[in-house]
Amino acid sequence: MSYLMKGFKCHSPVMCKVAGRLFKAHTLKNMLGINEQQFKISRASSQLSSEKANSYNYIIVGAGSAGCVLANRLTEDPQSTVLLLEAGPKDTLLGSKRLLWKIHMPAALTYNLCDEKYNWYYHTTPQRHMDNRVMYWPRGRVWGGSSSLNAMVYIRGHAEDYNRWSREGALGWDYEHCLPYFKKAQTHELGPDQYRGGNGPLHVSRGKTNHPLHQAFLEAAQQAGYPFTDDMNGYQQEGFGWMDMTIHQGQRWSTASAYLRPAISRPNFSVAEKTLVTKILFQGTKCIGVEYVKNGQRKKVFASKEVILSGGAINSPQLLMLSGIGNADDLKKLGIPVVCHLPGVGQNLQDHLEVYVQQKCTKPITLYSAQKPLNMMRIGLEWLWKFTGEGATAHLESGGFIRSEPGVPHPDIQFHFLPSQVIDHGRVASTMEAYQVHVGPMRSTSVGWLKLKSSDPKDHPIIEPNYLSTERDIWEFRQCVKLTREIFAQKAFEKFRGPEIQPGNHVQSDKEIDAFIRQKADSAYHPSCTCKMGQPSDSTAVVDPQTKVIGVENLRVVDASIMPSVVTGNLNAPTIMIAEKAADIIKGLPSLQEKNVPVYKPKTLETQR
Repeated sequence: MSYLMKGFKCHSPVMCKVAGRLFKAHTLKNMLGINEQQFKISRASSQLSSEKANSYNYIIVGAGSAGCVLANRLTEDPQSTVLLLEAGPKDTLLGSKRLLWKIHMPAALTYNLCDEKYNWYYHTTPQRHMDNRVMYWPRGRVWGGSSSLNAMVYIRGHAEDYNRWSREGALGWDYEHCLPYFKKAQTHELGPDQYRGGNGPLHVSRGKTNHPLHQAFLEAAQQAGYPFTDDMNGYQQEGFGWMDMTIHQGQRWSTASAYLRPAISRPNFSVAEKTLVTKILFQGTKCIGVEYVKNGQRKKVFASKEVILSGGAINSPQLLMLSGIGNADDLKKLGIPVVCHLPGVGQNLQDHLEVYVQQKCTKPITLYSAQKPLNMMRIGLEWLWKFTGEGATAHLESGGFIRSEPGVPHPDIQFHFLPSQVIDHGRVASTMEAYQVHVGPMRSTSVGWLKLKSSDPKDHPIIEPNYLSTERDIWEFRQCVKLTREIFAQKAFEKFRGPEIQPGNHVQSDKEIDAFIRQKADSAYHPSCTCKMGQPSDSTAVVDPQTKVIGVENLRVVDASIMPSVVTGNLNAPTIMIAEKAADIIKGLPSLQEKNVPVYKPKTLETQR
């Protein structure tokens, strides 16, 4: 900068010093200004490049029954980069399933229903129609989600459930558009047919124990006048038969085993566990990524195409509301800035409630002795050694579906039979030789909701299922008890039947049965419908039939929360189907379709059976 000094003459040494210092300060200020500008430019460019490095085409929130399916299907395209974020841990220990036998041994299922390590451990509000009981709702928080905790029962629901969805606004989700995706997902051990799949990732099998009490249950049902069905997921749901189960070679076959592990080595796929997503990021109404907490550090990650929520019927609406999508009045009360007023978020909550009818067994053939310490050790060692024996099944091997009364067009009551006694979700040990049936209505008219407790993502939401709030639901439960007692009273059970344990012979009148239901009914763990799929013109809908969140861009929900109404049966198989179908929608592929597949209808609706 010496050229700036030319022509400047200094007559006083003091003035010279002052002028020199002023000049230096001015020069330094200019230099700093230039450097600051350069720093700002360089920081912005490094931020852009780090955002690019920290960006994926798709971010999937939740590695559960739906998230694992989507991760696998979307990474089939090597050009698509996918990040899967899961709040819980892996479902293996040091890469071994055996070391995490509590998840992978089918008979060990009750361990994780009672363990907060792999479980969100939700509770409802006190239920005013159920003697103010607080109900326990376990939900999976682990790779595989609830498919790593559930009883492994594979039930699709009835064809009419999906035709009803279409009528409720979920166009393109009728049976002929859903059946092909059930088949695409499945490899059934009995081989493919018009209803079953033969080369999908999800292995489905039948029970192998051939237990005499399962045989007695199926015989008794037929003696009571109900049909035997050889596939309740096929032509005929109505009747009693052998259950399909997501068990393969003696191990639980969760979506983590079926879909996640086969995809994990793909170079375009990243997965993170123990990562809690706290917020969806928006630019206006355009979704651009998510914020998450891992190891106590808050971070952001960006999606160039879409963010897909697959957290399930509690976590997905919770995250939407935490991010400013929901009922604007509720969000404002909690100080959450509103991105989109969508009042259906968290509404329309539906679940299946069930009760156990238990009978003492006069012969020592139930699972009671298997629960004694030495026998448990023997069963466990056999399973650890070769994945066989009594540890290789969940023992819910038979069941059925019936109609509660004449005029009902398709089954509205479900049965699961178990040659054992379960007390308090399995948290209390069985006390005697006994067998039981889990029975409950399938299409209850009681509907609930969930809302945020606070703006803290770690706070569980307020869960209000509103159980037994209608007379119809109370009547259906009475029928459940009466019709179960009728089956248990048949000749097939004569050589096994001891006294009734629950409800007990003292419970006979409608009033007494109603009181028993209020005291003993519990969730079947099927929460759903809280981000209902429907038409954008429906003010209660949250996603459209393309699974896109209404009113914003680049955001979808794909899990059991988008069901318009709960299906007739367990929810794991339908949730996997939803994700298979949504994957094709996201890829821009035309929907699979199978027209005119026959479905059983009763010869007459004038009789109940």
